[in-house]
Amino acid sequence: MPIQGQPCFCKYAQGADSVEPMFKHLKLTYVGLQLIVVILPGKTPVYAEVKRVGDTLLGMATQCVQVKNVVKTSPQTLSNLCLKINAKLGGINNVLVPHQRPSVFQQPVIFLGADVTHPPAGDGKKPSIAAVVGSMDGHPSRYCATVRVQTSRQETSQELLYSQEVIQDLTNMVRELLIQFYKSTRFKPTRIIYYRGGVSEGQMKQVAWPELIAIRKACISLEEDYRPGITYIVVQKRHHTRLFCADKTERVGKSGNVPAGTTVDSTITHPSE
Repeated sequence: MPIQGQPCFCKYAQGADSVEPMFKHLKLTYVGLQLIVVILPGKTPVYAEVKRVGDTLLGMATQCVQVKNVVKTSPQTLSNLCLKINAKLGGINNVLVPHQRPSVFQQPVIFLGADVTHPPAGDGKKPSIAAVVGSMDGHPSRYCATVRVQTSRQETSQELLYSQEVIQDLTNMVRELLIQFYKSTRFKPTRIIYYRGGVSEGQMKQVAWPELIAIRKACISLEEDYRPGITYIVVQKRHHTRLFCADKTERVGKSGNVPAGTTVDSTITHPSE
C-alpha cells in the first residue's frame, strides 16, 4: 500500500448536504485520488452520506474515523485502521501458509458469498437488496462485490416468498464476477464455491435449484463449453442445534463452549445433502 506525499486536502464540512459537493471537488481537483478519510464527531447521518457518495456515486474509497479515535489513539485502533485502508486500496492483509493450503487451491477457484436483505415486515414499499461478493485472487484475500435491487417479499403467498428469496439477476451478477476474476488473475476458475446466507430449511430446494441453474448459465454465457464445478453451500445460524464437548478438558471459556472453528461432518448431518 504505497502512500505518496502528504494528504492533499483538509477542510471542515457542515452536515450531510456538503458531502457530495466536497467529494466532487476533491475528485476533480486531485487527479489519481485513491482514498478520502473523513473524521466524524460520532454517530451521525454524515456516515451514510459518505458511503452513498463514495461507493455508489463516485466509486471512491472512503474511510470514516470517529474523532475520539483521532484524539486518543491506541495500537489496536491504528492497526485496525491500517488493515481496512490497505484492503480498500487493493492490498493483501492475509494469506494462507503455503504448506497448509487445502487441495482445493491446486487449481483456480473462486469463492462467492450471496444474500438478500429484505425490508422490515409490513413495509411493502421498500425493495429487497441482493448482493454477491467474489474472491479476486488465489489467496483468497481480495474481493469484489455486485449489488441489485429487486422486488420486496411482502406478498403472503408461500410460492412468491420463495421466488423473492431467489436472487433474480444472479446470472449477470456471477458473470460480472467471473469476468473480474479473469481480469485480476488471468485464469478461469475451474471450481465455483458458492456460500448462500438467509435461506431456511423450508426454502432450500426452492432457492438452491434456480440459483444453481443461474450460476451455470453465467458460465455458459462466457463460453459454451465452460463448465466449472459448482459447490453450493447454505450457511445457517438460526437453528436449534447445540453442541457440547464430550471431553471437559476441551471446553473453552467460562461457558464451556466448543473450540472455535469446530466442524461437525458426521452423526447429526444429513447423509446426502
